[in-house]
Amino acid sequence: MKEGPDIAMIGALLGDPARANILIALLGGQPLTAGELAREAGVSAQTASGHLGRLHDGGLLAVAKQGRHRYYSLSSSEVAALLEQVLGLAARVGATRTRPGPRDLALREARVCYDHLAGERAVVLFERLYGLGALSARPKSLA
Repeated sequence: MKEGPDIAMIGALLGDPARANILIALLGGQPLTAGELAREAGVSAQTASGHLGRLHDGGLLAVAKQGRHRYYSLSSSEVAALLEQVLGLAARVGATRTRPGPRDLALREARVCYDHLAGERAVVLFERLYGLGALSARPKSLA
């Protein structure tokens, strides 16, 4: 075995999808609780707790206790810079996540979501109405 820094250990911590989601959720700079991070990672609280322990033990996370809660954050700006570099590299080499939403193509094409139209047909309808001037202003959240 070679001596020196163990990049495989860091790679293993980053390589798990749930842990990657936890780390990316913390890139915004706001400390989050284990429950919030479990939801971001799409795992149970118990599973998230295990991942948080591994990330903390690996030096990627810091934890601060406030009352009954523990708030997790990235341990340093160095970790944030690493994540940003890996995200950029993944985008450049085409390593992108699967598209969110229903797997059924018919549902992707036309569906409703709560109280509004959704799916590809809804997007086409919106763009057409906007292009015709039927909508006075494009919502900022869609710009």
